Amino acid sequence: MDDSDFSRFLQGMREFNAVDPIGSLYENSFRKKDKPTWVGQVERSEKTELLVSFVCYCLNPNHYHFILEQKTEKGIEKFMHRIGCGYTNYFNLNYERSGALFQGKYKAIHVDSNEYLLHLSAYVNLNDKVHQLGSRASKLSSWQEYVDEKAKSFCKKDIILEQFKNSYEYKKFAQDSLEDIKNRKKIGPYLLE
Repeated sequence: MDDSDFSRFLQGMREFNAVDPIGSLYENSFRKKDKPTWVGQVERSEKTELLVSFVCYCLNPNHYHFILEQKTEKGIEKFMHRIGCGYTNYFNLNYERSGALFQGKYKAIHVDSNEYLLHLSAYVNLNDKVHQLGSRASKLSSWQEYVDEKAKSFCKKDIILEQFKNSYEYKKFAQDSLEDIKNRKKIGPYLLE
């Protein structure tokens, strides 16, 4: 609905990604108020064991995409459950509604080749252009991390970028593959939409 909803989803992406449950983001927001944090996040130890690593993400007004690397057994399943339930609870309380927020269970496909991974990263990073969302696009994606070497990094992007000379080469690859993606030539059979 607005920027604060996107911020809250981003906060959930960070904070629900821990093997040990954190409980309520709302309750945790009252702890350690004296230390500045990213979008109100709770300070976590560098030793916090993660459920997943983010390779790419894109948040759109009506859906989102993640490329995740599982770090613990059932890590993706646990993370998706936490983010889905946590964000639904936030949204329902904030907008005085009840019931399901997301349509059905999350969908996932195993990335089974490097070629698929590369094209899928372009699809996720440039998802607003794939769907031609224009001004409706959130513009919240990992794209900036991939093309701007000085950007703050949230994703584990080395798995992609180490295959290119520099971020400019990746940018060129992603933009070139965008037409193939739109025409479903490269990854069409794997898309869930």
